[in-house]
Amino acid sequence: MRRRVAVAALALGIAVGGAVDRAAAVEHERADALAELRGLAVSIDAAQQRTDRLQGLIEVAQRDADDRDAVLAVRPAFVAEIAAFGTALASADGKVDTASARASAVSAQNSVLAERRDPAVVVAATATVHALTAKVTGDVAAWQAAQQAGPAGPRWSSSGPDGYARVRAALDRVGGAGVGLYESSSCAGGNAPACANSNGYIKYRADIAGWSADRLSWAMAHELAHIYQFRVWGALTASAAYGSMFGGDPEFLANCMAVVRGFPGSVGCSADQQAWASGVWVGVVR
Repeated sequence: MRRRVAVAALALGIAVGGAVDRAAAVEHERADALAELRGLAVSIDAAQQRTDRLQGLIEVAQRDADDRDAVLAVRPAFVAEIAAFGTALASADGKVDTASARASAVSAQNSVLAERRDPAVVVAATATVHALTAKVTGDVAAWQAAQQAGPAGPRWSSSGPDGYARVRAALDRVGGAGVGLYESSSCAGGNAPACANSNGYIKYRADIAGWSADRLSWAMAHELAHIYQFRVWGALTASAAYGSMFGGDPEFLANCMAVVRGFPGSVGCSADQQAWASGVWVGVVR
């Protein structure tokens, strides 16, 4: 009897031990499965992050491509305006001063060359060049009208060809290449050494051909300033700032405009007056 009980107890112990072993094995398998599941979740999350990142890069690249396409779409119009501006410059050669217009066109061209994203920048530059072309074309037309409206007879009499050449060189030097120039004693009845005509040409008294280079350059810069004043005369006379800053005096304004060009006379101008006067050289009246 005792032997049977011992055998039964041994069998029970073996059974219990086997159950414990199986439970431990199951727990180990469960832990392995959980670990594998966690690893799989991490892999899936990493893969999703890579997918999201790639999708973001694709979207950014697509937006960049769309921006470039939009800029490229408006560039031909700018190129056409630059070509028209070149034609206008060719027609202005030797007739009118185009230095300011050239500088503005170069600035516009540089902005277009640097732009990759915003088509509005190219559109604005196109409008700028179009306006510059119109201005140069208008200046040339005014010069041609001035040539036709110049006084009859020779360009000089008592000053002679050498005196005329010296005055002509001074006018060209201050930016008046192409502006008509004639010797005359009619400026203020001969009391003024030079004067500008609203038709776009300048007259000078013979004796100024013997002036010093600096004084002659100032005189021509002053008279050339009047030519530019005539081009904006309506806006100029309507400007409150012109009245308050210069007393509505075109002579004082012409002196300040000459200072801006680097040819000061005997009348000084403040920095604010010079800044305002500089606008008239480019057709701007504030």
